[in-house]
Amino acid sequence: MKVAFATQDLQRVDAHFGWAKNIAVYDVGPGGHVFVNVFEFQSDLKEDGDEDKLAPKIEAIRDCAILYVAAIGGSAAARVVAKKIHPIKVNKPENILVLLEKLERVLKGTPPPWLRKALTKDQKRTFDFDD
Repeated sequence: MKVAFATQDLQRVDAHFGWAKNIAVYDVGPGGHVFVNVFEFQSDLKEDGDEDKLAPKIEAIRDCAILYVAAIGGSAAARVVAKKIHPIKVNKPENILVLLEKLERVLKGTPPPWLRKALTKDQKRTFDFDD
């Protein structure tokens, strides 16, 4: 499962989604994680109500199941959720590698329902009524 992190310094989740200079993406599973890509955003990122600045960020994370942020606006959160991406807000800057390790431990056990749903984000649903 791919997970995105809104970050200014590429070390911690320390950025508001709309103002983030970078979004780091990792592929995470119970056995570990692999860095996938970092998306850099150089345009004017200040708070301005400009919803168009969100489009490239949402496109960059379209394959992700989870998005970690320091903060996210209501309309941005709605747009992210509409793409079946679960936003998670951290209360203070948190190290990305520590968050990845925590997520790996949860995936090794019994993930909560919201996480099980996120794991199946892009899988086609099938029903076998004979079973």
